[in-house]
Amino acid sequence: MAYDEYIGRGEEHQDQVSAAAIAGLAATLDLAPESVAPDGFLPPLWHWMLFQTWVPASALGPDGHPRRGGFLPPIHELTRRMWAGGRLVFRAPLAAGTAIRRTSTILAIRETSGGSGRLVFVTVRHVIAGADGPAIEEEQDIVYRGADGAAVRAANAEPPPPAGAFSRTVTPDAVMLFRYSALTGNGHRIHYDLDYVTKVEGYPGLIVHGPLQATLLADLLRRHAPARAKLAKISFRGQRPAFHDRPLTLVGWPDGARYRLESRDPDGACCMRAEAELA
Repeated sequence: MAYDEYIGRGEEHQDQVSAAAIAGLAATLDLAPESVAPDGFLPPLWHWMLFQTWVPASALGPDGHPRRGGFLPPIHELTRRMWAGGRLVFRAPLAAGTAIRRTSTILAIRETSGGSGRLVFVTVRHVIAGADGPAIEEEQDIVYRGADGAAVRAANAEPPPPAGAFSRTVTPDAVMLFRYSALTGNGHRIHYDLDYVTKVEGYPGLIVHGPLQATLLADLLRRHAPARAKLAKISFRGQRPAFHDRPLTLVGWPDGARYRLESRDPDGACCMRAEAELA
């Protein structure tokens, strides 16, 4: 299909930073709210709980997402849809109770092919602003792929991280994935419906959300960052799926002025790779 008519398409949404949502995600991640939001500010990447889109049940597709079309191009023939990665710049903090506006624009649509067949990448830019101007600038990459071929391919283990690395291991279970889906308004069945994800999409388990992995990596950096340092930029890209009830090792290390961050599955393969800068 021709995508030119979708390039530059925009939409705008209003919302408010919710103290209840901050408390809910802190509980989901087993964190004390005062440790991640001591001043009541929204922690980095927690804005993905905002600007939710709820449509009637009759308007949902078989995967639990709203039926395709509308703002994003209707790529019906590629049934698997996932968040491939993103890039964010944090300009200013957002306090609980702040009224905010998100302006979204489709920047690019690119079709290519890979080991799993035809792929379509859609890049969307979001600018989230409060009363004092832009607070978060973000680009999201969404990938559409077909159902042919193996859902998951084998991957080699990563080399050990360098000296000075820091890490922790979490085991995302079905409850964590369900609660994160609820907090972010994400109806995608691959994250909570085991029958669907194994029998329809062919994965061996529930898939850990890409944004959840990025959030865990940002939290790992928070735990090890110098006092009073703030996340200024982060970029991340999914490498392979991570699955529920399997330990996920989060690892990071300084690399010049940046930090490298990764999530690794029990076999040592990289699931998500990220780079971050502190202010």
